[in-house]
Amino acid sequence: MTQLPEKPPADWTESLTEGQTKYFMDNQFKKDVTDYNRRYLHWDELKYRIPSAEQRKMTWAVMKLYREMRQEKVAYPPVRLVYTLIPESVKRLHAIDSYLSGNIKIHNKTIRLEPSYIINSFMEEAIASSILEGAATTRNVAKEMLKKGRNPRNVSERMVANNYETMNFIREHKDALLTPSLLLEIHRLVTKGTISDDAVGQFRTNNDIVVANPTTRVIYHTPPDFHEIVPMIDALCTFANDIGTDDDPGEDYIHPIIKGIILHYLIGYIHPFEDGNGRTARSIFYWFVISRGYWLFEYMPISRIILRSKKKYTLAYLHSEYDDMDLTYFLLYNLTCIDAARKDLLKYLEEKQTEQAATKAIVRKIPDISQREGDILRTMIEQREQYFTIREIMQQYGTVYETARTDLLHLTDLGYLTKEKRGREFVFIANEKSGFYKQEGNEGT
Repeated sequence: MTQLPEKPPADWTESLTEGQTKYFMDNQFKKDVTDYNRRYLHWDELKYRIPSAEQRKMTWAVMKLYREMRQEKVAYPPVRLVYTLIPESVKRLHAIDSYLSGNIKIHNKTIRLEPSYIINSFMEEAIASSILEGAATTRNVAKEMLKKGRNPRNVSERMVANNYETMNFIREHKDALLTPSLLLEIHRLVTKGTISDDAVGQFRTNNDIVVANPTTRVIYHTPPDFHEIVPMIDALCTFANDIGTDDDPGEDYIHPIIKGIILHYLIGYIHPFEDGNGRTARSIFYWFVISRGYWLFEYMPISRIILRSKKKYTLAYLHSEYDDMDLTYFLLYNLTCIDAARKDLLKYLEEKQTEQAATKAIVRKIPDISQREGDILRTMIEQREQYFTIREIMQQYGTVYETARTDLLHLTDLGYLTKEKRGREFVFIANEKSGFYKQEGNEGT
């Protein structure tokens, strides 16, 4: 994005009396105001719909009045934050509650969610989150690195590897409270080896950092003074940890998804680190929603959706900051991304449903192999031209090295795989001479 959005007028209240009169006297004006608020348009978006500056300001004044009447305040003392739950937000939250905290069903059948699906999701999230922050790599190259478990060859690949490690870390620490120490550890994980060592896992100690377009140097955001970082982070942790109880959610109860998105926003706003703020913010969002029982987020690489609409991501931040810290714009954008990721997940699982059926067929025909070994064999038959290493199977199925080795050797002993020595390690490939291989190949498995 090379141009900043236009900021709303600070003196909008001057047009309020005339605007209210028109609102009740002019049905079309009333209809327009209602429609703009239903879609929660920003001032910057009105200029394309209302050419007249006077009419635009009058419309905005009435829009703001009715928004302020419905706003919820966020219990975050350092900064005044507000948001409004509009019908679109409620609709998307209902979809999230319905789908992402229970079992996934497709065609009335509960889908078996394999550990390999989480691994795939974490890989996709790690790659997309890194590319969002400027990693110069492709999805295929980065995913091959993660699958094969090879060491990163450059800073961009290190960013991906770091993000992947961080996703696993937050899953393991989903029951922890958010503390400054945990936040710093997450930052350390996402940035190690990619920024200067003295900035890794440390809050910034100067005001030299701004958020700007890397090409045009247009400044999007100037973070708070570095002296404010510690108290703002302390307040952020208090806000995150104050979730009430089932019997008493508290006066300031906020839907967990909304709260997770607010935490995401606040890390970006405070910008407590010299670099890696975006990756840390998205990690904190994942940590929070998973910790609140939305475990299916483990299967949803949301940054992949954000990457498709990077300009809108930036605008969502700016619209919220420019409009008196009204976070509704940022909430709407993120809820839209979550819903798109949910639909992607359903599509992915529908494809996997076919794979599960193929695996079951293999296990039925070879009763002395495990479900995981059936998955491995199916994968290797489908990719019959490709060699697999023990480490690659270990990464793909989330096992320890010895388990992956045992699975591959067992399938080799049964005659379904061939083992070869390549350099210092053994590689495995589907055995074309196996009658089973030919049979399955003819069946299109």
